[in-house]
Amino acid sequence: MNKEEQVILGFRDILNKIVWLNKPKMEESLKGHKSSEVHCLEFIGKNADSNVTKLAESFFMTRSAISKITKKLLEKDLIESYQKPENKKEIYFRLTEEGLAINKIHDDLHKEFRERDKKVFEQVTEEQFDSILSFVEMYSKHLDAEIKKQEVAIKPE
Repeated sequence: MNKEEQVILGFRDILNKIVWLNKPKMEESLKGHKSSEVHCLEFIGKNADSNVTKLAESFFMTRSAISKITKKLLEKDLIESYQKPENKKEIYFRLTEEGLAINKIHDDLHKEFRERDKKVFEQVTEEQFDSILSFVEMYSKHLDAEIKKQEVAIKPE
């Protein structure tokens, strides 16, 4: 196995381990809420004027799929929709008090998990962080370009 394959498999392995470790506590603390719903709440909480299009782009999902999720969030009273006076066509979302509470639980869990893993990151030098971040950014930009190519290839004229 070459280094390129080792890096890809290493990233995948780390991600799978993080999910495996975090999942039971997440599911217990966020009972009744699907992962996709919680991550939509997180996005809406962090991004002003969130709408279906922004959510779909962020999660690489269709607008239809996001519409189904936001409909459930509206029904659960975790988000509310609003419009801007200057743009009555576009519908935006913001968190309700209950949505804020769920988002806080989610944030607190992530802080707890970062604390658990802190000892690893304390051993990483500034230069190592810079190198890792540079690679991640470069790879992410490459994937963004590939996604754009795919979108252009599948869009009808």
